[in-house]
Amino acid sequence: MPFEWILALRFLREGRMQTALIMAGTTVGVAVIIFITALMNGLQASLATRTLSTQAHVSVRAPDDAPTPVLERAGATSVVAHIEPRVQRLRSIDQWQRVTRELVALPHVVDVSPITTGSGFAFRGNASKSIALMGVIPERYDRIVKVSDKLTAGQFRVGPGEAVIGIELARDLGAAVGDRIRILSSENRDDVFRLTGLFDLGVKDLNRRWVIMPLRSAQSLLDLSGGVTHIDLTVDDIFAAEDVATRIVSQTGLTAESWMAINTQLLTAFKNQNMTTRTVRVFMLLIVALGIASVLVVSVVQKQREIGILRAMGASPRRIMRVFLIQGGIVGGSGALLGSGLATLMVYGASFALLQDDGSALISGRIEASYYLTAAAVAVLTGLLAAVAPARRAAKMDPVEAIRYG
Repeated sequence: MPFEWILALRFLREGRMQTALIMAGTTVGVAVIIFITALMNGLQASLATRTLSTQAHVSVRAPDDAPTPVLERAGATSVVAHIEPRVQRLRSIDQWQRVTRELVALPHVVDVSPITTGSGFAFRGNASKSIALMGVIPERYDRIVKVSDKLTAGQFRVGPGEAVIGIELARDLGAAVGDRIRILSSENRDDVFRLTGLFDLGVKDLNRRWVIMPLRSAQSLLDLSGGVTHIDLTVDDIFAAEDVATRIVSQTGLTAESWMAINTQLLTAFKNQNMTTRTVRVFMLLIVALGIASVLVVSVVQKQREIGILRAMGASPRRIMRVFLIQGGIVGGSGALLGSGLATLMVYGASFALLQDDGSALISGRIEASYYLTAAAVAVLTGLLAAVAPARRAAKMDPVEAIRYG
């Protein structure tokens, strides 16, 4: 073993109490960094999953009708122009089958589902409620919203003349699985549907308004023969949704909105959480660095005579400096190893202690390998940087004064 390593380990072993304290501080610091990172990422993933369970990551639709410039006479000799907004009508996406094939081929896109949606009314007996018609291809749409996992009764089957509705709408209409309701669309077309299932999406407004039916039925009710109003997408990375939406707009000329554009408050909350996490990391690293530096400074003072003897025996300042840098690296590396183990226990315990309203775990008991590697690299680097000042001080010692006053 090289001379510098033997000396560094000996110095650490002789100051057992100091070494144990700084090891404990480094261990706790690394554990807190990993735990906070895992906790915040788990909270974000849980919140995003709950929010996005009822909507697509990206929704594509036909562009809005452009406003019309209108000229008005403002006097005997002058004319004033102003922009008059146009009423936005229900429009189908032009050549939506081709567009769907293009969207499937885009990077990050996982699932694509064409949808025809519009407004209408649902009737049963004397009861009537305003609704949103959702014409879907069930096997495709179930991969977007996963309605089959949110059923409280019946099954997610929407063949011809069949529909599924939310539990709030079923309560308002006094309907159950197997009952029939009449749907009147905004285009003044109506049809009768038998209920095959009731769902609970966790959002009362959606449970009170959504009526999911076959795509062809919605096309007929909304007078959009063969057309679709939206194409919903899911992506493999939810935070890449805005980039995917921007690419869709540039390639197709259609309007594409990501969940990030729709849920701006949620995105702001994510950014604030990330800022809080970074702040905690910085302060923990400062605490660890100051702890390592203070212990090594004390070690330099305590080992002053030994350092002077080593210098007198021919040890170069570079080798002396390397001894204390190795100590900082050992403390950082050992703290990273022990801290990773402690963080694993903390996250595993939190997966049982922190539960959501439905009883499921708020965070999983798993930690990504990148968390360990990042924390280990940062801890070792912090240990080395914290050891620079004490190491330079030791290297600059005059051997005669160190032996005389040590």
